[in-house]
Amino acid sequence: MSQSDESLGPTRFIDSDHPTIVAFAKAAVGDATTNAEKVERLFRAVREHLRYDPYTVSFAPEDYLASRIVTGNAGYCVPKAVLLTAVLRAAGIPARIGFADVKNHLSSKKLHDVLGSDLFVFHGYVEVMLEGKPYKLTPAFNASLCARFGVAPLEFDPRAPADALLQSFDGEGKKYMEYTADRGTFAELPLDEILATFTKEYPRLRTLARERDEAFHAR
Repeated sequence: MSQSDESLGPTRFIDSDHPTIVAFAKAAVGDATTNAEKVERLFRAVREHLRYDPYTVSFAPEDYLASRIVTGNAGYCVPKAVLLTAVLRAAGIPARIGFADVKNHLSSKKLHDVLGSDLFVFHGYVEVMLEGKPYKLTPAFNASLCARFGVAPLEFDPRAPADALLQSFDGEGKKYMEYTADRGTFAELPLDEILATFTKEYPRLRTLARERDEAFHAR
């Protein structure tokens, strides 16, 4: 990733110029002066702003606009990565959205029944560029969720920058999250490909999303 317009400018989903995104970024950055400090604060702000919930997967494109995501209180890894990418760009920091396939060795029975697998495809992360170096950040798991598994929440240290990726082991030393494949990074959210893959891999997930939407509109 280079510091090009495509990793700094707004797109349809990563609408980093939207007033709510600009305001969120400004509030989160506060008095930080270096880009590394800004990344630290934006990463933590997005991580905690939305409670991680894998059952919020939507198949409606409008639910993936960063300016809409920021108004919610829960989300799964993809919208959280969209939001972090947007607020980083709003702060003038080059960022791209990335995806990987991950295996959750401690997946709950409920989630396994919905997905039919312990493999989550198109797990969202963010690639940010600092001083010519790329770093991968995963804002998915908020602090309260991490506490349930006895692991520290992921952080980005501006004094010693490094990737902040999903924890490999839980607090008891059991295998937790395992990266099995990297799908690369993108200037814009490849939503059509993601939802088509979800439909193929997790048919039950699509059904549940439709039932949830029908129940909402019936109220």
